[in-house]
Amino acid sequence: MPDVRLASPQGRWILLTTVLGSGMALLDSTVVNVALPRIGRDLDADLAALQWTVNAYMVTLAGLILLGGALGDRFGRRRIFVVGVLWFAAASLLCGLAPNAGTLIAARALQGIGGALLTPGSLALIQASFHPDDRGRAVGLWSGFGGVGAAVGPFLGGWLVDGPGWRWVFLLNVPLALLCAPIALRHVPESSDERAHARFDVLGAVLGAAALALLTYALIEARTGTWAVTLSAVAGAAAAVAFVVVERRGKDPMMPLDVFASRQFTAVNVVTLCVYAAFGGFFFLAALQLQVVVGWSALAAGTALLPTTVLMLLFSARSGELAERLGPRLQLGVGPLLCAAGMVLMLRVGPGASYVADVLPALLVLGLGMVTLVAPLTATVLAAVDTARAGLASGINNAAARAAGLVAVAALPLLTGMGEEAYRSPRAFDDAFGPAMLICAGVLVAGSVTAFTTVRRPAPDCRRPECRTHGSVMAPPLEGERARDEAV
Repeated sequence: MPDVRLASPQGRWILLTTVLGSGMALLDSTVVNVALPRIGRDLDADLAALQWTVNAYMVTLAGLILLGGALGDRFGRRRIFVVGVLWFAAASLLCGLAPNAGTLIAARALQGIGGALLTPGSLALIQASFHPDDRGRAVGLWSGFGGVGAAVGPFLGGWLVDGPGWRWVFLLNVPLALLCAPIALRHVPESSDERAHARFDVLGAVLGAAALALLTYALIEARTGTWAVTLSAVAGAAAAVAFVVVERRGKDPMMPLDVFASRQFTAVNVVTLCVYAAFGGFFFLAALQLQVVVGWSALAAGTALLPTTVLMLLFSARSGELAERLGPRLQLGVGPLLCAAGMVLMLRVGPGASYVADVLPALLVLGLGMVTLVAPLTATVLAAVDTARAGLASGINNAAARAAGLVAVAALPLLTGMGEEAYRSPRAFDDAFGPAMLICAGVLVAGSVTAFTTVRRPAPDCRRPECRTHGSVMAPPLEGERARDEAV
């Protein structure tokens, strides 16, 4: 049984290193959007390159995050966590030194691999190290500090872009990693799952990531109408079919398809796809709209987006408590409608927009919607499966959210007719931004209808989330497996 107490020096070191590790990945997911206009200018990149700057990271992270957790269980959670931290730092260094857009995109894909190793590992280390009496509080502190990092991210990113330069958005990860890795090696006990074995679903992970990458390429480059686009679309669809076949027939699939036999689990993941597709598209385009069209600095744009994260950080735990009393369906139905209303209000944000009169009301309504739905979403995912599969269910839901976001970033410019140079023209970008917000609002309404018609109240003895406080706007919180002593 794990016996580290939270109040001990070792417990504080474990909490620090896990917060630093997960914080690196969380910061990158919130600050890169703010840096995109400056990256485009400095590297002479078109809109497609900016889309790939976001999506290259998301493709490898979404495709490999389930495999990353399994590797930690088998080969040692501390070992894989430290490898992920150092990998992420090396890829971040390459991002910061990238001489051109192609190198930056490749480095971002490598960053996603590091993120897939360290993100599930940070939570797993807490659950495997702390005494059961302290584990809930440790997870709460870990998620709370992560939320603070997410709130600081856009402000910090804007300050770095306007000050030292956008490259420091990535270079900042290097000293954090050099602090995090030695602390982990010195103070975190190694742990693994004795029930784990040497077989890994590498083929499934490769096929999943390949399907995402090929379909994303087809969407981003569709405006060119070349044979490469057609071939990528066909190959992506084939890879997706092959992924389903492998997961259905494999002995140890990373995503067992029988988990979708639960109608509730399937329905909540459909809601997740709708919600996080809209969020991914919104935060990609809103950071550009505020800088390209409204004319704000990166710091002003990053700071402007803070209300959504702050509201989630302050009220997500209370929203979860409310869902436990009332059941999740009401909040999962109303939350997306509030978010849709916030995106419709963003239609007021154009040239000469006022923050107080135009931007802030939209973000407050959007943030209120996010607070309303995120905690019940996680709770319903966990309640829809057996307790022993809670970590798997949470990982699938998290990967689905990230995949939905990357598809939205790839598809929205195509659907709204954005040209390759649209982000250089305030008028062209503004003309496409409005339709994009309406599309996002429509997707959210579809998610609301799905929730109202399919979600049911969980059983009273179902698994409850450990991550009560949440500040990330890009994906629902990860939940790990219960410690083995609790599961047996």
